[in-house]
Amino acid sequence: MRVATLARHHRRIGLDSNVLIYALEGSGPEAKAAGALLDAMAAGMCSGVLSTLGLVEILVGPARQEGDALVQRYADELVSLEGLDVAGIDRDTSVAAAHLRAAGMSLADAIHLATAETAGAGTFVTNDRRIRGTPRVTVTYLSDLAAGA
Repeated sequence: MRVATLARHHRRIGLDSNVLIYALEGSGPEAKAAGALLDAMAAGMCSGVLSTLGLVEILVGPARQEGDALVQRYADELVSLEGLDVAGIDRDTSVAAAHLRAAGMSLADAIHLATAETAGAGTFVTNDRRIRGTPRVTVTYLSDLAAGA
């Protein structure tokens, strides 16, 4: 599948932290696909949502490498990306995540998918093949987007 096709079919797209890590630090086809997805969001073709948990996950690498200055820069850049919302874990998201967790999903994955679901996303883009969709949110794998580019 191509990014433009994904954006046409899903006006709201949930993002896993690994998608943004590819866009910020990666190279190769997955990084290119992640960049194209962020470009589509910035152009208004669709909008994206990232859980605050995803923001934490992205900031761990910079925190290990450079300390607070790089962490602050990444945080500022991520929350200011055009077309991307960073969504907190509110009551509705907590309830949805609890149901996913009770069904056997890891806590982190449950929070990511519940955030996408409560924010109205139709799909969740990740490069983690262990993550499966829910009745309301399909999963799109970044490597599949990279192959279709």
